[in-house]
Amino acid sequence: MDDSRIIKTEYSEVMQKSYIDYAMSVIIARALPDARDGLKPVQRRTLYDMHELGMKYDKPYRKSARIVGDTMGKYHPHGDSSIYEALVVMTQEFKKGMPLVDGHGNFGNIEGDGAAAMRYTEARLQKVTQEAFLADLDKDVVDFIPNFDETEKEPSVLPVKFPNLLVNGSEGIAVGMATSIPPHNLAEVIDATRAYMKDENISVRELMKYLKGPDFPTGGIVINKDELLEIYESGSGKIKVRGKIETEKAKGGKTNLVITEIPYPMIGQGISKFLSDVANLAETKKTQDIVDISNQSSKEGIRIVIELRKDVDVENFKNMLYKKTRLEDTFGVNMLAIADGRPETLGLKQIIKASVDFQYEVTRRKYQNLLAKEQERKEIQEGLIKACNVIDLIIEILRGSKDRAMAKACLIEGTVDGIKFRSKESKIMAAQLMFSEKQADAILDMRLYKLIGLEIEALISQHEETMANIYRYEDILERKDSMAQVIMNELDSIKKEYGRPRRTVVENGVEAVYEEKKQEKMEVMCLMDRFGYLRTIDIPTYERNKEAADAENKFVFPCKNVGRICIFTNKGQLHTIKVSDLPFGKFRDKGIPVDNVSNYNSEKENIVLVTSQTQLNLYRIIFATKMSMLKIVDGGEFDVMKRTVVATKLQDGDEVVSVEIVNGQKNIVLQTAGGFFLRFSVEEIPEKKKTAVGVRGMKLGDGDYVETVYYTQNNVEQTIEYKNKKVELNKIKIGKRDTKGVKIRI
Repeated sequence: MDDSRIIKTEYSEVMQKSYIDYAMSVIIARALPDARDGLKPVQRRTLYDMHELGMKYDKPYRKSARIVGDTMGKYHPHGDSSIYEALVVMTQEFKKGMPLVDGHGNFGNIEGDGAAAMRYTEARLQKVTQEAFLADLDKDVVDFIPNFDETEKEPSVLPVKFPNLLVNGSEGIAVGMATSIPPHNLAEVIDATRAYMKDENISVRELMKYLKGPDFPTGGIVINKDELLEIYESGSGKIKVRGKIETEKAKGGKTNLVITEIPYPMIGQGISKFLSDVANLAETKKTQDIVDISNQSSKEGIRIVIELRKDVDVENFKNMLYKKTRLEDTFGVNMLAIADGRPETLGLKQIIKASVDFQYEVTRRKYQNLLAKEQERKEIQEGLIKACNVIDLIIEILRGSKDRAMAKACLIEGTVDGIKFRSKESKIMAAQLMFSEKQADAILDMRLYKLIGLEIEALISQHEETMANIYRYEDILERKDSMAQVIMNELDSIKKEYGRPRRTVVENGVEAVYEEKKQEKMEVMCLMDRFGYLRTIDIPTYERNKEAADAENKFVFPCKNVGRICIFTNKGQLHTIKVSDLPFGKFRDKGIPVDNVSNYNSEKENIVLVTSQTQLNLYRIIFATKMSMLKIVDGGEFDVMKRTVVATKLQDGDEVVSVEIVNGQKNIVLQTAGGFFLRFSVEEIPEKKKTAVGVRGMKLGDGDYVETVYYTQNNVEQTIEYKNKKVELNKIKIGKRDTKGVKIRI
């Protein structure tokens, strides 16, 4: 091989360039909207394809699968799911300030249910999309570019007549950047656009006299009005949104809270999460004011009803909902869009400017196109009027010519050679004709009925109309004020037909202050069954069911209802749980899985001991590990507020076998998997810090390890069963720590 043809380059440089190229293609060609029309490429291509297929608002619906297939085959070769998802979102009035597609069938709902498959649903364009997005595509108002395989042409941008980026907002995740633009009210956006066109030096504060803030299709209440100015100036920030709560009187003097509007971020699975959060508040005894909660939402709108007990402090309960659930949520604003071919974070004024500049460009190209057509029409009309005045001569030329070319040459250049005229005067006059080529073609194509008097009058009238249009179009193109007026007139007509009242209230809300009722301190019994379900019951209930409680549960211990419980695992971890997070109720009530209320992971670790933090503070604890490492730790070291801490240090491959509270035990018995037993005094185990490894409790043979740990008291018989043989622990000879022990023969 010729070495001169091998290009040597640094691998990291190739990777860097390739990744940047990929990132930019995702940013520009997929994830971010264009500041001019407010559309991502997939949305633009889908709408244009529907326009090409003739799916107008007044025509029958067509299958979504047809739209998706055609769009994918012609313009967007990135998979059918992305196209259908974009189509679905453009139909959903609860997501878009102004839906662009009219969907027929199941296109999902506000509660997060997905749309039906594309083979079942149908769609067509909305009227506003047809009139304000696609209307002037035939007038050369935007550039058309080749599609992915250069077999078709597609518009680089749609000639949208208002700032759609603001009206419909946008959400998208690119590579290394994301956009999140809230929807706004069409009428307010148009008013702000008009204000900018009248004074391009207008401030964002003045623009916000017209555009109050976001207008979410789900309604709700924006509660940080004073922060909006900074958000709209910088293009980023956080908007706080609350749901709308109404109060209804119920039977028996009770009160019902009815949520009629939800925060925009709650769309989808957020509603079911809200319902479960409210139910959880009742289950965990955070509040005892809830009687029932039901979701009565329908096509008519959101209706979530919370039934409350009598004499409830309603305002305090509302504040609890705002604090403890997603009924108050945050919409993160990051107004990132493609401007001049690159991603930029735009403020309110910049977005309006980008749209207005685009409108001027579109209007200029539109009227240049219309002017050229009117001038062409004028030329032909003038030729026909002139021809009507000398129609006898024209007829004489036509009758005397051998073919069309001869007649045309005479009309354009006055060439009379070969044409038979009735008189010399006609020949002289014919030689003086000076029609243009277009005029000559029009004359030759003219039908005889056009010579009727009324038809000639109509031709003159059309010519006058054409001249008026030319004058008007030239005025629009030459004077910016005239062009601005044209744009504003279109904006006014769009506002008049499609404007609607604001849905979202914008105000400075009062910070939600929730006063939790102080829990009455009491001692309860904590029960954990062998499946890891935790619950608490009161002491009298435990006393009545003591035998069953002890038999059915793995861990049973007293604790304070305002305290914490501690879970020691074989991995040397300590997980803590607030007792108030556990369900409190009747003896046969179901508990809550320990995984749900702590960082404990049942798939990766096993529970060794569960006890209360109060008990730990009173006693010392013995740790015993698989590799026979022992230590005693003061229980006060585990009085921590963190959800998870390291309880003991372990060597590689080691794990905790036993954690025991020291409370009167005299001897410890270590039993290995190989059948060795070692009994020695607890006093031989030194007290260490929780971060220490400990000391060796027993010499282990190759491959042997500590399997079980027992504790005995002097003069108290304790018998265990080991491999179907009874073993009396007190009869095992007392040895010394760090010896081999005795082997039990089977």
